[in-house]
This record gives sequence, C-alpha cells and structure tokens, in this order.
Amino acid sequence: MKTENRNNFCIFASALDFIENNLCSEFTQEQIAASCYCSLSALQKLWRYSTHTSLKEYISKRRLTNAGADLLNTDMTVLEVALKYQYNSHEVFTRAFTKQWGVSPSAFKKQWNKSCRLFPKLNKDYLEGADYMGNKKFDVTELFDFLKERTGTYVLCFDIAGLDAVNRNIGREAGDKAILESLKRINEAAQDDMPVLRIGGDEFVMVTGLDDVELVKDIAQKVLSHNGEEVAYSGGALPVSLRSGAVQIRKPLKYSSICKDFDEVIGCARNDGEVHFVNG
Repeated sequence: MKTENRNNFCIFASALDFIENNLCSEFTQEQIAASCYCSLSALQKLWRYSTHTSLKEYISKRRLTNAGADLLNTDMTVLEVALKYQYNSHEVFTRAFTKQWGVSPSAFKKQWNKSCRLFPKLNKDYLEGADYMGNKKFDVTELFDFLKERTGTYVLCFDIAGLDAVNRNIGREAGDKAILESLKRINEAAQDDMPVLRIGGDEFVMVTGLDDVELVKDIAQKVLSHNGEEVAYSGGALPVSLRSGAVQIRKPLKYSSICKDFDEVIGCARNDGEVHFVNG
C-alpha cells in the first residue's frame, strides 16, 4: 500500500473510531481532526471523498439510526433518546428523526422491526478508490455473530435497481428516499425475529431463520411485489425496484465467505431478475 494511501486510511479509521465511540457525547469536528493529528479541512475533504457524505451528515445518520434502535428495544422515552444523542429538545430531535426515517419517533415504534438498521457503522477498511476497500461498505460483524447461531437457514439479500444512476442523475436526496423505501418494504415483509440490515450503499439482508426454500421465496416475493411503486422526493416521484437472492448459512462460517456469497447471489439477481439461491 502506498504511503499516502496508508496515511489516509489511518486518518479515516481514527476519525471513524472517534465518532463511533462518542455518539452519545458532545464533540466538535475540530476535536475529531485533533484526534487524527490532521487539519479539519484535510479530514473533511478525505471524509467526503471516501463516503460521499459530510462528517456532520454521517454523525447525524449514525445517531438517528442508533436512536431508532433504542426506541424499538428499550423503554426510553422520546425525550430521553433525544438527549442521549445530543439533541437539546424533543422538537429538534423529532424533526431530524422524521427527515431520516420518514415517520415521527412515535409512529416509528409502531411500524418498524426492532432489528432494522438504516445506516450501520461504516467498515473502517472501506475507503473508496483505494486498494484496501473492505468487502462491504458497512460493518457487518454484528450480523456475522448473529448468523453463527443460524446455520442451515437462509439469508435473503436485496439490492436496489439503478441506485447509482439515481444518485448521479437526480441527486442523493432522491437516492436516500429510495434507500429508505427499500428498507421499509423489506421491514414490512420481515417477522419480528428476522433482523434486517443495510450492508452496502444499495444492498440489504434479512436473516429469515428459515430452512424452507418455498417459504423464503414467498417472503422475497412479498418484497418484490412492490417493484415499480413510486416514492416521493422534492423534485417529483421515483419508481423503486429491488432484486433478490438467498444464501444458506454454512459451517464453518467465515466472514470473507459469507460476504462473497452475498455478492454472488446479488450479482446473479442483477443479471436476470430471478431469485437465486446459494446453498451450503
């Protein structure tokens, strides 16, 4: 790895660790830069190049994603969650939460699966354009530990058709709406004990816990039956379609192998639109 790339990776990884370790604390971007021993302007430039988002946007998305998990999995009130993630009022938190999740915190608690993750932690080994890009944009180690207990069952994989073109030609606001709409469709098809997680820019997984191929296909079809339905964004309406495949969890379970299987089954679905199965 070139020295410049190594330095960039170290800065990126240090900034990511600082943010993730302090999501429930008050801090400034200057403090992040100081922890990485670089200038704020250099950090902001590297972060945007690597993630296509600003530091501020990443911090907000991570806090609101974790806030959603707390709303679904604890007895904390909306105000308690707001204060935990450094929002100084119920109103400010509700506006930010509704903008990201599309519904108010109270409605979210009634509508969403307790294991949904819209914006998981970035994989620190990911840096776009470098030769050390990780297997997935988001850190899936939490999912990996969960999968160990479910060998022999299937994970449904989904990706959004044409998201890159949407981001490029329409804008990231429309792209974010498509991502949220996709996660919502997958969430609605999942049962309470089926975790749903975004694993890449346009990729998602649902851990079904099922070993019956026909039942897994039925769940996939519930999601795919909404293909072509539109989601509104500030410039109009955008049709959203998903593709799907399924991967059987095998022993011994290896991080690199499961990521490769996810990529393989999604690649097959992209080519012909069928729901493919990768079996153990």
